[in-house]
Amino acid sequence: MAVPKRKVSKARRDKRRGQVWKLNAPALSRCTNCGELKVPHRVCSNCGYYNGRQVISHEEA
Repeated sequence: MAVPKRKVSKARRDKRRGQVWKLNAPALSRCTNCGELKVPHRVCSNCGYYNGRQVISHEEA
């Protein structure tokens, strides 16, 4: 039966495992109403529009 000759150091082990769990940057799309960057399939936080209609009303101050 194959047995490792030397102990794998914590740094080497963690370097190898760190490649598996990389986080991806969130996908962003432009709002069709105001052009602001937003997360897809979510209401625009800037103007309150989703899918061409106003969902959240923002009072102009």
